[in-house]
Amino acid sequence: MKNTLSTLSRNQSLLYKGFLFIAATFLILYLFPKAGQFKYDFQKGKPWQYENLYAPFSFTIKKAPESLASEKEQIVNNAVPYFNMDMAIVTGVTKEFYRLLDEAYQNSFFRVPKLSIQSKGAAIIDQIYKHGVLNELYSYDSDKLVYLKSGNEIDEVTFHQIVSFDTIDSLIKTATSLETISPSIDLLEKILTIVIKPNVSLNTKLTQTAIDDEVNAVNPNKGIVEKSGRIIAKGELVDTDAYQILDSLKAEYQSQVWTKSNYLWLIVGYGLLVMLVLLMLLLFLNKYRPEIYNNNTKVTFIFFNVLLMVLLTTIVVKMDAKYVYVVPLCILPLILKAFFDPRLGLFVHVLTVLLLGFIVPNSFEYLFLQIIAGIVTILTVSELYKRANLFISVTQITFIYIIGYFAFVLIQEGNIYEFEWIIFGYFVLCGLATLFAHPLIYFYEKLFGLVSDVSLLELSDTNSKLLKELSNKAPGTFHHSLNVANLAEAAAQEIGANSMLVRVGALYHDIGKMASPAFFSENQLSGVNSHDELEPQESASIIINHVIDGIEIARKNNLPDRIIDFIRTHHGTSMVYYFYKKELETQGQANKEDFKYPGPIPFSKETAILMMADSVEAASKSLKDPTSTKIDIFVEKIIDAQMDQGQFLNADVTFKDIELIKKMFKKKLNNMFHLRVEYPE
Repeated sequence: MKNTLSTLSRNQSLLYKGFLFIAATFLILYLFPKAGQFKYDFQKGKPWQYENLYAPFSFTIKKAPESLASEKEQIVNNAVPYFNMDMAIVTGVTKEFYRLLDEAYQNSFFRVPKLSIQSKGAAIIDQIYKHGVLNELYSYDSDKLVYLKSGNEIDEVTFHQIVSFDTIDSLIKTATSLETISPSIDLLEKILTIVIKPNVSLNTKLTQTAIDDEVNAVNPNKGIVEKSGRIIAKGELVDTDAYQILDSLKAEYQSQVWTKSNYLWLIVGYGLLVMLVLLMLLLFLNKYRPEIYNNNTKVTFIFFNVLLMVLLTTIVVKMDAKYVYVVPLCILPLILKAFFDPRLGLFVHVLTVLLLGFIVPNSFEYLFLQIIAGIVTILTVSELYKRANLFISVTQITFIYIIGYFAFVLIQEGNIYEFEWIIFGYFVLCGLATLFAHPLIYFYEKLFGLVSDVSLLELSDTNSKLLKELSNKAPGTFHHSLNVANLAEAAAQEIGANSMLVRVGALYHDIGKMASPAFFSENQLSGVNSHDELEPQESASIIINHVIDGIEIARKNNLPDRIIDFIRTHHGTSMVYYFYKKELETQGQANKEDFKYPGPIPFSKETAILMMADSVEAASKSLKDPTSTKIDIFVEKIIDAQMDQGQFLNADVTFKDIELIKKMFKKKLNNMFHLRVEYPE
């Protein structure tokens, strides 16, 4: 039992990665669409790359979505509307007409008999209400056929036969125009104008029901392909008709493959593919980024971002697949580049896009555009802490999306008339969403304890609390750190390393000297050396401990691990040679291990550059009457000695890099000492 617990304790990091691997696989499988994958890849406008294809079973040809939508739209436009006609209103209007006429008619005043006016008014009412009076204005054409429902009877009339309420006055005048003008006619017109009311209204429910019935009755199929019938020949162009047949076969194939009997096999297939992708990611980290692989927080961070992109894309595809390009996938390489390096960012981006190929429609088009956009992101986004750079890069990424999509439309359609200009808008939205990278980086820094170039810029401020304290307690060390920072930054720029990271690392690499500043020569202003009263081994211990003290101070002030790495490695496993030599002279023997720094040795370009810059700058103070020749020999000697000690074996630096670094150091030191090139006499 004890041995088992001990084994688990030793391998807890590996066990965690295994758990993360399995959990990520299951989550991605859960998000994947529940359908089998069609074995052929095809695109409209491109030739069929496979052998002649024959129908494996009989299937119906589905109408294209655009064709189906157009057909349904035509049904809606041509639908015959239903109107309700209320005859009770007509009866009420007639009764009201009689009542008002009785009240207003006076025998002594009107020469026309009351019955004649009454008869005339009733005839006009019957004429007006023959097909009813509309309650409001409708936008139907005058010759539009409509159904007029009165009770259980439905008549078929043209729309202009129904009287519009705003024409009542003119109809009444027309009906009475042949009569002799007299007070009786004026009375008739006034009463009719008052009593006439609308009695026809649109029956929205019945009309919509009729439309829905017709739309639902539309046949989504336009033909049948019999089993063994040839669908397309090798090399034949996939035109619109062939594309629709192939798409119908794909849909039918997927629906037949995804059944309860083979559900498990499909899950196994998808699972193996997902596991392969995630395994490639872990193998890449293990082989090329061991410092990230050994940090479970960083591995979790990478997996979290992959899962986040798969989740966002799945949600958008389920809502409406046409919005898939709104998902800002380029945030992934951008953020990974900000926290790690461009190569890792691009590698993870490509693997994520491969996973998304199972989810999105037109997977080849999607893969091509997203991989190109990811490459552009890596190539264009430099120095993310400069806000303008992000805006410029997002503009370039959006432009690449548009160009790529435009090219695919030309290939697929053969013209520009089928181009959906709204897709431009989706790409612009994607670009705007990519700008969210800055606040997202800040959120990730707080959540995962990582550090980006944006935070490095803040840490490089010499007015920060910790650097202020260093300048006050150990002014000589502070000045030394500034010089080292300038040397290291120039060298990093020369070989393409992270110049901002190495500068910040240089500013903080010696903060441990604040614990006992007087024991370091650059801070001894009075000329009194504190080591004169100490044994060599004791002095060496104080010097060596500035690394340990620096790590403690850095952690107490919440400096990121990436900066603490510079403190840990800036002396590697080198020796405090001065006191070792002194111990030999005084004691006749000395234990090398007592005079060695604890390490580790540098494990990146940046930490290697700092070690070189720190040694060169510190030793340059001992140069007497420096000349260009002396400086050249001096730089070569120091860095070659470090190479002989194997200090750079774990760092990703080449001989060419080291030569370029030497060249830059020589140039900068010549400038620092205000030297000119020595000309022959």
